[in-house]
Amino acid sequence: MTLEARLDAHLAENDLAAVWFARPNSFAWLTGGDNVIDRTGDRGVAAAGYDGDGVTVVTDNIEASRLRDEELGEDVTVETFEWYSGGLEEAVASVSPTPAAADFDVEGFESVDATALRQPLTDAQAAAYRSLSEETAVAVETVARGIDPDDTERGVAAALREELEARDIATPVVLVGGSERAQRYRHFTPKSEPVGDYALLSVTGTRDGLFTSTTRTVAFDPPEWLAERTRKAMRVETSALAATQAVGRDGGTASEVFAAIQAAYDGVGWDGEWQHHHQGGAAGFDGREWIATPDSDAPVVLPQGYAWNPTIRGAKSEDTHLVSEKGVETLSVTGEWPTRRVQAVGYDLELERHGVLHL
Repeated sequence: MTLEARLDAHLAENDLAAVWFARPNSFAWLTGGDNVIDRTGDRGVAAAGYDGDGVTVVTDNIEASRLRDEELGEDVTVETFEWYSGGLEEAVASVSPTPAAADFDVEGFESVDATALRQPLTDAQAAAYRSLSEETAVAVETVARGIDPDDTERGVAAALREELEARDIATPVVLVGGSERAQRYRHFTPKSEPVGDYALLSVTGTRDGLFTSTTRTVAFDPPEWLAERTRKAMRVETSALAATQAVGRDGGTASEVFAAIQAAYDGVGWDGEWQHHHQGGAAGFDGREWIATPDSDAPVVLPQGYAWNPTIRGAKSEDTHLVSEKGVETLSVTGEWPTRRVQAVGYDLELERHGVLHL
């Protein structure tokens, strides 16, 4: 189903004349453009609306010409207001047919959550996702190969951000855990400590509204258990992907995949380890469109991006995959990193997963 068909159905089902998006990921999903100036905000400097006839973008006179020239297609109508005459909310209300909904606060408008509308991915979105994910993996692996044990976590994080930004990839999440902190914490926000015997590099990068996540492990003088725990995390991740495909084919929910993840941890000898960290979920126009839990009723749709991130104390396996009825495709891959083929627990699926690079 095309984006327009999804939006037409949404308007009809909710008795709406228009729907508006100012959150950056949904703005990009609808227009293909970027409405971000300040990355700390939860909405951008423009809103994109759909009314059944086409897309209209509302923005102020500061941004209008740049958005027309660099971010929007020729078929998008741009409505402009003077920056000093009011805000985006008032401008959208003044041009929109009603009744309407928006993903930001507009007086008199209903609220809309675009998560369901953004799924599944279209063929064009999947192609863009492949490019983003591969380039993210290239950047992470480039930095990883240059690490020394004396490098600090913050220094490695800075190198990751530089390498990714050079590829026009923003970095909402950059985690670097050296051998000490990666064993103590699941979210190893970088500190001024040396990486030591080994390091985990976990990144979420975004471009054109899409988000991709990947983790790489580099080792210098690693503990004996690192390779084995990493392999077991790989098996849990592969199990999650196999379950995603099976549940998606049957029109099931995230809780069913989560049950398979719990069983996989048990199967590799780490029963209950899932309690120490979230396991990931659907990905695409958000770092996680939803995160799976034991009670989650989020629908598992295909084809869609999925980023599962199982951890076993001190080890992790994570990549972004495109899961369809036909197969499981690793997107954040370069072919230049050591891999190991592992078997899912409880499913007839084997995948090549990224292992530990010894430097």
